[in-house]
Parts: sequence; structure tokens; C-alpha cells
Amino acid sequence: SMQCFPSLVLALSSLLGALALLQLSLYLRVPSRYGKHEERLCRARGRLPARCAWFVQELPSFLVPALLLALRSPPRLEPLGCRLLCCLFCWHYFYRTFIYPFFTRGRPFPLQLLFFGTLFCIYNGFLQGYYLIYCADYPNDWCTDIRFTSGLLLFLLGMGINIHSDLLLRQLRKPGEVTYKIPQGGLFTYVSGANYFGEIVEWFGFAIATWSLPAFAFAFFTLCCIGPRAYHHHRYYLRTFTDYPKSRKALIPFVF
Repeated sequence: SMQCFPSLVLALSSLLGALALLQLSLYLRVPSRYGKHEERLCRARGRLPARCAWFVQELPSFLVPALLLALRSPPRLEPLGCRLLCCLFCWHYFYRTFIYPFFTRGRPFPLQLLFFGTLFCIYNGFLQGYYLIYCADYPNDWCTDIRFTSGLLLFLLGMGINIHSDLLLRQLRKPGEVTYKIPQGGLFTYVSGANYFGEIVEWFGFAIATWSLPAFAFAFFTLCCIGPRAYHHHRYYLRTFTDYPKSRKALIPFVF
């Protein structure tokens, strides 16, 4: 049976923080080349349909913690607060793996980005699962702690914003359409990256509820990874649509 090695948790969390800063430095000025930021002359080879790509990429984040739990002897998560935290992580990736891909209408996904995305999901799925299943040590009343309750509320709020924003984005296109339109409704009234804002809120909520270095490292990575993407989406909309609402911010309502 596996054991907890705090030095491993620290090393993997630190590396995740370093990867976050690398992402920020690479994509703050120039967006990653997929979706609306893709070069028009890129060839269609080396791609996977969006639905299949999202399924393959997100699946490890759901399977790896489940495998770690199965390998634990005895296979348990105690106390209740710890069990709930692991369920939150797996709940998000159950949605991302088994529900979201079958409704998305995105463009074919580059295999190179799919490869790195899958590697990240394996890495992060192991880090979060390993910490919660083998290392986390919460008091029995953790699920009534203000950190857990406030973090849980933020997580649920962020997930609700994320799912609702995804729904609004899907409704912009009819089946088979690949043209981009101005998102309307929900938090898109205030920000261009409402779906990204929701996911960032979600993982910072998870970090507060978990109150752990791995979860804060993941929340920081999420901010550094999709924060710049929201910024580049905002600039794209402003360049492309002359009637784009000037009052909208890129990511954070009324601020940025």
C-alpha cells in the first residue's frame, strides 16, 4: 500500500506553481494557438474532434484519484470533510469528462495541445488525489469549519457560473456552425471570459475548502493558464466586432 510522503507533495506542488508561472510568461502576450486564436493557414492534420479530445484529456483527472482510492488498503476517506473534498474534485471532472464533451461544438483540437493537456490532468489528478487520500489530516468537524463552508460555497458558485456560461456559449452556434458570435446573457453581460471566471472561482473555492498547498497550487495554475486566455478572448472580440459592448471587462467584473 502507498504511504504519504510530505516531501513528494511539496515537490509536486512547487513544480505546479513553477508551471503556472511558465504558462503566464508564455501566453500573457501571445495566446495559445487553438480555437479562435489559431492561425488560419494551419493544416487540418494532427487534430482530434473536440468531443473526443475533451473526453480523452479530462478523463485522467477522474480516473487517477479513483485508482489511488482503490489502491489504498483499506480503501477509505476519513473524516467526512475529506471525503466531501475528494468528491468535489471528482464531481467537476465527471462533468468535464462524461457530460461537457458530448455537448461542446468546438473546433477540432490540435494533438500537441491534447497531449500536454492529458499529461497535466494525470499529474494534477495524482497530486490532488494522493494528498487527499493518503496525506490529508482533517479534524472530525472540518465540514463545519468556516474555511470548508466558505470554500464550498465559492466552489458551487464558480461551478454554476462555469456550467451556465458553457450553455450560453453552445447556444450561440447551430449544429455545424464554426463562426464566432458575441456571447450574451449571464455573467457575459459584464465579462468576456465568464466561463473562465467561473472556473477560477471554483478552484480557489476548492483551495480554501481544502486549505492545502496542492489545491492552492492548482488554483494558481488555473488563474495563470486561463486568465490570459480570457484577456486574449476579450481583445479578439474588441477587434472583430465593432458593436462589442465597451463596458465589458476581460475577466473580473468591474475590475479587469
